[in-house]
Amino acid sequence: MTDDSLSPAARIQALADRLRDRSPALAGCLFGGAVAAGLGLGAYAVVVMALWIGSPYPDSGPGGATGTAVSLWLLGHGVGLTRADTLTGVPAPLGLTPLLFALLPFWLVRRAARDAAEPETPEAPEIPGRTVVWGVTGGYTAVGALAALYATGGELRPTLREAAWHLPLLALAAALTGLRSVRGRAADAPSPDRPGGHFGGVRAALTGRRGATACRAGLAAALTLAGGGAVLVGASLTLHRDPARASYLMLTDVWSGRLAVLLLALALLPNAVIWGAAYALGTGFQVGTGTLVTPLAATSGPALPPFPLLAAVPPDGPGTPLTWACAAIPVVAGITAGWFTGRAAAPGAPSGTGTDGAPSPWTASVTAGTAALAALAAGLVCAVAARAAGGPLGPAGWRSWARSGGRPAGPRSPGPCSSAYPPPSPCAPGGCAPASRARARPGAAGGPGPGSSGSP
Repeated sequence: MTDDSLSPAARIQALADRLRDRSPALAGCLFGGAVAAGLGLGAYAVVVMALWIGSPYPDSGPGGATGTAVSLWLLGHGVGLTRADTLTGVPAPLGLTPLLFALLPFWLVRRAARDAAEPETPEAPEIPGRTVVWGVTGGYTAVGALAALYATGGELRPTLREAAWHLPLLALAAALTGLRSVRGRAADAPSPDRPGGHFGGVRAALTGRRGATACRAGLAAALTLAGGGAVLVGASLTLHRDPARASYLMLTDVWSGRLAVLLLALALLPNAVIWGAAYALGTGFQVGTGTLVTPLAATSGPALPPFPLLAAVPPDGPGTPLTWACAAIPVVAGITAGWFTGRAAAPGAPSGTGTDGAPSPWTASVTAGTAALAALAAGLVCAVAARAAGGPLGPAGWRSWARSGGRPAGPRSPGPCSSAYPPPSPCAPGGCAPASRARARPGAAGGPGPGSSGSP
């Protein structure tokens, strides 16, 4: 008997039976997601409370420190924050999300999904992947929604509209990776009833030999660009080590404040790496309105506020042969993508016979098409990274990708470095004295906080 032949009452009863059978597993997944969110909030609260206790000039009580911890946890998900207490009285948004802030939430959700997908015993029934993913995501999002509502009354107020989709998006991506780590490719395999669905041809093209090669080559090119960006950041910080050290010592003279600045600089290092990749690509990055820093020329506008990473920004003026040499990095990235593509195009013996069970070599047109797909994949990865590293103040990631013109990467600009006023230092949820000294320079284009970053 099929479901179509059942009466409405029988259908309702069958649905209730299925829900009852799945309810224990779903409840466990929901609880696992909620625990992951609680652990992340707790970790942020421990760090912020420790810095607040060690601060000699806290501007608020434990409630303010807790609110700051919750806001920073939301910032790690890409949720925009607005600082209500500024010198001018005008609320100032934070223009940059430290990418390292997202590492702990992502890992916790991934672990929760992995634990839920693994049977407790070999005889235990396997929980459906759909239940694992949506259960963990739902539990995590529920706790995140409560945290966002709690933080709306603090000094760093989250944007609820962004929280409504940033939180579930990160949780969903992390839960999918956790499920895939346990069940492999079977986790996202099509069901037997609908092997390919409406997108069977597209799926086959993307998961076949050409698609896998293009993804590997594109990812390798993007990682090469990121590695080049990291080299540029390290080299620029080494060349500007004296200004970087002076700016670090200028911000505060107490251990809690210096520790907070150090942690913030470390959290912004991935952003600086992506900014360095954009610099090497030639499209450059911005450090304020009407500014652009590229290897050909640098226009950074007014004097930047003191912050170690901002000391690595090249000075204003035309480029030099040393900065022009950065063009070698995207060339190396393109060569890397070509090497991966060529290796897959001729997997057999050097003679290209394709014997002994080896796949036959590709034609020139197939190889060129796969290389083009690899360039698109690299550009997409770099565009997403540029959007994440730049925040809402910068150009959108898809525009950066479009401006890359088919090159193996494409961040146009991760975005302006910050709003005019930085956030309070974690050592004082209400704002420390060093932070007040830093934001007393209204003519600067950026600030020493989650709204600022640097690049060579």
